[in-house]
Amino acid sequence: MPPGCLELELTESALIEDIEHTASMLRELKRLGVRLAVDDFGTGYSGLACLRRFPIDVLKLDRSFLLPADDNATTVDFVKAFVDMAHALGMAVVAEGVETPEALDFLRAARCDQAQGYYLARPMPLAALRGVIMQA
Repeated sequence: MPPGCLELELTESALIEDIEHTASMLRELKRLGVRLAVDDFGTGYSGLACLRRFPIDVLKLDRSFLLPADDNATTVDFVKAFVDMAHALGMAVVAEGVETPEALDFLRAARCDQAQGYYLARPMPLAALRGVIMQA
């Protein structure tokens, strides 16, 4: 399989365990052509300065950020800022946990690159996935 077909997902906490070693290892994987994603970004303790040290292709926005916001900012404003920040760093954004058409609509408005969740498809066996792909 060509390395460009592989996307390795790491948790935010895995990135910050040993920053220098992790950054070196991820740069080597990028040189091989592997795409790198950070799963559930924003749920851990890393900062943006830390994030800039890694050659990340994709940030996965945790589903908790799709829930209604507090009084300080709307959910749409927060997600838009998250997407804009990722795009400014040359990263794509995948929103996890999309369960309603309204959530998908507001992710589109925020220019989110991709979405995944029960609204789009439920987990399924490989044979069922083949059937869905063949119909497309």
